[in-house]
Amino acid sequence: MAVTTPDQDNTSLWQKFSQTGFAYIAIWIALIWILEISDTVLLGDRLQAQGIRPRVLGSIDGILWSPFLHGGFGHLISNTAPFAILGSLVALRGRSHWLLVTAVSVFVGGLLTWVFARSGNHIGSSGVVFGYLGALIGAAVFERKLAYIAPAVIAVFFYGTIFVGLVPQEDISWEGHLAGLIAGAIATYSLSKLRKEEPASNIDGDFSDDFVIPDDISDLDDWQT
Repeated sequence: MAVTTPDQDNTSLWQKFSQTGFAYIAIWIALIWILEISDTVLLGDRLQAQGIRPRVLGSIDGILWSPFLHGGFGHLISNTAPFAILGSLVALRGRSHWLLVTAVSVFVGGLLTWVFARSGNHIGSSGVVFGYLGALIGAAVFERKLAYIAPAVIAVFFYGTIFVGLVPQEDISWEGHLAGLIAGAIATYSLSKLRKEEPASNIDGDFSDDFVIPDDISDLDDWQT
């Protein structure tokens, strides 16, 4: 007869948590803090130069790096809490859903920023934060189920003021915010279409299974997202 000890239970709980979107969010936050500390203390803010520089072909890889870079600790702190909270609301639908929304927010949102934004150096995680907001609102609009409307209402209630970030202003990458919002909505719309076409498939992933995804840079302005 097998006996489960408290240590085994704790290990199992950690293993289950490590397979959820919430664990990925914690890893992301730890990574951006490590990068900012390293960039500030060791690298003299040189990493900040690796953001999105619109329509500069040599910086298209900034689409990938930009969400992990910030223009100082104030910028990082302002992005950490909304990333954790809105990201967790998205992750409630499962790890696969979180991974898909995050990937679309990073790559589609980043590409839109690269194509349409002002010249400069666009950095920050808030493009992804707006992607989460777009995904939550999109789910409420496109799927119209209470389980999806409630997270959207919570997000807007607590973070409705971040819509100010969509207003054109200096030193803020409002274009990156708008691009992220659009990308998040696109992700949710695409997933909702797939669910309608394949109702028997588990596109989100089962939640219980998840818990039991060469210009001189000094001449450029940094647009923070």
